[in-house]
Amino acid sequence: MNVSIPTAPTLSPANEQTSVSEFADDSQSDSNEKLTTLIQDLARAVGVAIDEIDTINARTKLLSLNARIEASRAGAHGAAFGVVAQEIQTLSQKTGAVAEEMANITKSRVDQLMRIIETSIRGVRLSDLALNCVDLIDRNLYERTCDVRWWATDNSVVDALSEPTEQSLDYASQRLGVILDAYTVYYDLVICDRDGMVAANGRKAKFDSIGCNVSQSDWFSQAIDHTTGNEFGFESAHASDLAAQKQSLVYSCSVREQGIATMPTVGVLGAVFNWDGLAKPILDDLPIADNEQANTIAYILDNDGNVLACRSGMEPLSAPLPRWETIRSGSKGFFIDQHRGRTYCIGYATAPGFETYSTDWIAVVMQEM
Repeated sequence: MNVSIPTAPTLSPANEQTSVSEFADDSQSDSNEKLTTLIQDLARAVGVAIDEIDTINARTKLLSLNARIEASRAGAHGAAFGVVAQEIQTLSQKTGAVAEEMANITKSRVDQLMRIIETSIRGVRLSDLALNCVDLIDRNLYERTCDVRWWATDNSVVDALSEPTEQSLDYASQRLGVILDAYTVYYDLVICDRDGMVAANGRKAKFDSIGCNVSQSDWFSQAIDHTTGNEFGFESAHASDLAAQKQSLVYSCSVREQGIATMPTVGVLGAVFNWDGLAKPILDDLPIADNEQANTIAYILDNDGNVLACRSGMEPLSAPLPRWETIRSGSKGFFIDQHRGRTYCIGYATAPGFETYSTDWIAVVMQEM
């Protein structure tokens, strides 16, 4: 990823990570519940009306039967009355048939409406939640690209790599430690010479990374090859040797002579970001009802389908998700399909990007039907 550094990046507070609930609109859920309630109330009202019709109809049939009996007793004088009684019985039978048909149609339509709520409305909500997840991630990670490019110009970092002495390296470590005390979203900050040897880090007491060779890592290779200090390197979620195998993202930037972006490169700064600290809360704290928590699954995946993060307590994704090509090629949507032998409503969204940055990652939020 190559991105020009903003002239004056605006940074959020060091430890501020926006919660997904701040972006989720509960009005959609409330509207769904109100719509469901209205449909159920309507179904009950129609049911009560049909029951009353059935009651009246039963009494009408009984009245018609009694009328025919009395007409029969009256003989020839009751013949006309008998015809009326027969007609009343016929009308009663037709009324009963209409009431039964109305009851069947009402039940069918209510079932259809409830299925629409269960699928379409639920699907839209799940895809909205997925979009919120990846949007929050991009917004937070954009700040990381600004951080690393800014800190690569710090005098202590530039001096330590330009003229590496025990004193200059110790001072650089001290300075990086001060930054880390304010920006606790990072595991560590490391500076490397042009050969990829770690010369200093901010948390020496916690991570013994000085002397490690990182020349084969993606983040180092990208940064050392950049033509200016306005670009950044990136390595996706992995168990980092620099952070005791904890799940990390690493952002990098070339360190230049005099801290000037167009001067020759003297080394690389790597910022080891706490990936689980960002992804887990976003996925674990989805704004869904308590009764939906147990049957809700959520993933963050890269474009190749590799799982970068998932909700706590979830089983590993042992096989591709249903319709993976649809998910990967679409910006946002949902569908109903089978997963592990069960029927799920599956919502998905691709990262829309924020400012000049986008991970292009995909969030999937799914609920068992």
